Amino acid sequence: MQTVRLVLWGLVALIVIGMGAFAVQAYLRGQSADQATLYEESVAAVGGPFTLVRADTGEMVTDADFADKPKAIFFGFTYCPDVCPTTLFELATYMEELGPLAENFHTLMVTVDPERDTPEFLDQYVSAFDDRIIGLTGDPANVDDVISNYRVYARRVELESGDYTMDHTASIFLMNAENELIGTIAYQESPETALPKLERLARLGS
Repeated sequence: MQTVRLVLWGLVALIVIGMGAFAVQAYLRGQSADQATLYEESVAAVGGPFTLVRADTGEMVTDADFADKPKAIFFGFTYCPDVCPTTLFELATYMEELGPLAENFHTLMVTVDPERDTPEFLDQYVSAFDDRIIGLTGDPANVDDVISNYRVYARRVELESGDYTMDHTASIFLMNAENELIGTIAYQESPETALPKLERLARLGS
């Protein structure tokens, strides 16, 4: 576990220092990067019930198991070279800055690559950033249902090497306790706007 943690943090450092921004289309075109408030009303078309495997316990869970708090949900995968580790690093940093307030919402990463993201490996990956981040994986059909319900873009891209990668939505979805979308954080959004959004989300769960 320690080795995995060090490797991942080293990868993040290389990304932040040397690779720069990787351009990814934001989920909501209408949301500007400097929008600091949550939506006044939920976006009912996004979200819904799900049945997935909780990576840290290996247990089957549903959306009802996270209904006690608001949620910050990110869709990604462990073989992601830049967008996912950058986003998780930033999210973990925000949680650290929020202090006890970060306990007022669930932080979830749903894999878009269940074929490779086993519960054990996904748990090692997300916990390397922050132990409070919960990885969710499962049967590909169940994962596809979640991707569809959240209107997430996810597409397998074949590589010349014979391997593959995943192109996917890079926003963080901010959901209330009823699992309704009330805002997003765009990829590499300014901390000056991203952190207040998470703080407002946390206060909904207090």
